[in-house]
Amino acid sequence: MALYAAARTFMQQTGNPDQWREGYPPRALIAREIEQGNSFVCMEGETIAAVFSLIMGEDPTYAAIYDGAWLSDAPYGTVHRVCVACHGGGVGAYCLDWCLRRCGNVRIDTHRDNQPMQALLKKCGFAYCGRIFLADGSERIAFQKTL
Repeated sequence: MALYAAARTFMQQTGNPDQWREGYPPRALIAREIEQGNSFVCMEGETIAAVFSLIMGEDPTYAAIYDGAWLSDAPYGTVHRVCVACHGGGVGAYCLDWCLRRCGNVRIDTHRDNQPMQALLKKCGFAYCGRIFLADGSERIAFQKTL
């Protein structure tokens, strides 16, 4: 949870104060994802270098995409809540590559103001696909990469 708190601070410092408001993600969500086998850590020695969720199967928020289209409608995994302990070291790219190797078709979304994540997605070869809306109506920009 400390890594998520640090990520919230990083987002605020890099011009993205609205994506993860105070308290997000809640401990209960992370616990549920751990129980379901959807939460992963990337270790560097004895230290957690990153955490993220990879959820296999259709994500209801991706059912409708606007001003674009998905690259593929084949079965996919969705990456959520990527948090790295140290920015610029390549661990985020490593995690996204791990997800792609695991399922071959990955979708991800981020806030329009999350420039560091958008740069990472571009660096990793993810294609911008359009806009999606979360259950609360919040807009996100969506990306996809397939093998």
